[in-house]
Amino acid sequence: MGAAKKLIPIEAAKRFITKHFPDCQGAVLAGSVVRGEATDTSDLDIVVFDNSITSSYRESFIDFGWAIEVFVHNLTSYKHFFNLDYQDAKPSMQRMIVEGIILKDQGIIDSIKKEAKEMLDNGPQKWTKETIRIKRYFITDVLDDFIGCNNRAEELFIANTLAELIHEFVLRTNGHWIGSSKWMIRALKHYDINFAEEFVEAFDVFYRTGDKSKVILISEMVLEPHGGRLFEGFSLGK
Repeated sequence: MGAAKKLIPIEAAKRFITKHFPDCQGAVLAGSVVRGEATDTSDLDIVVFDNSITSSYRESFIDFGWAIEVFVHNLTSYKHFFNLDYQDAKPSMQRMIVEGIILKDQGIIDSIKKEAKEMLDNGPQKWTKETIRIKRYFITDVLDDFIGCNNRAEELFIANTLAELIHEFVLRTNGHWIGSSKWMIRALKHYDINFAEEFVEAFDVFYRTGDKSKVILISEMVLEPHGGRLFEGFSLGK
C-alpha cells in the first residue's frame, strides 16, 4: 500500500467518497471494520448510490492507506442484487446496507436501509417438501461417500462438500439465511450457538484425527426430523 498513511476507517471512507464520488446521492461504509471484526488484512467495503450511472459495478482501489472495495449502484439497480441475494439465501448486499455507517446521504439511505432490513427480518423463501426431499437424497449420497472413503486426500474434500450441504439444510429447513466461507459459521451461530459449536467440533475432530463419527452423527441428526437418509425410491425427472 506504499507509504500512504492509514487513516481511521470512517475518515478514509469519507475522503474516498469526496475524492471519487463527489456527486453521488448516498454512500455507506460496511464490512468487518463496522462490525468491529477487522483484521490486519481487512479492507473497506463501501456501497455507493449514484443515479448518473446506468448499471451497477464493483471496483477495487488502494487509497488513504486502505484497500477499498466499492459497490456502485444507481437508485434502482441495487434491487436486482437484493433479489439475487434473496434467491441464493445469502443476503450480503442487504447486510451491508443495514449495518452500514452513512458516509453521505441526500435523503435516500433511510428508505433503502428499511427495504434491506425488511428482507433480512422476513428470512429466505421457505423450502418446499420436494426441495427438502431432494436435499436429503444428495446429503445421503455424499454422506455414504464420506463413510466409505478410505483415501485421505479424497475424504478431506468430501467432508468440505458435506459441511456445505449440512449447514445449508439445517438453516434453510429452519427458515434462516445461509452463508459462504466464514459466513457459514456466522450464519449457524445466528441460528443456534450450541449447534454451531457442535458442528465445528465434529469437523475439527475429523480434520485433526480422521475420526468420522461426530460428522456422521451430526449429519444424521440434521436429517432425522425430515425422514432421515433417503436413497431407495428416490427419483428425479422421471
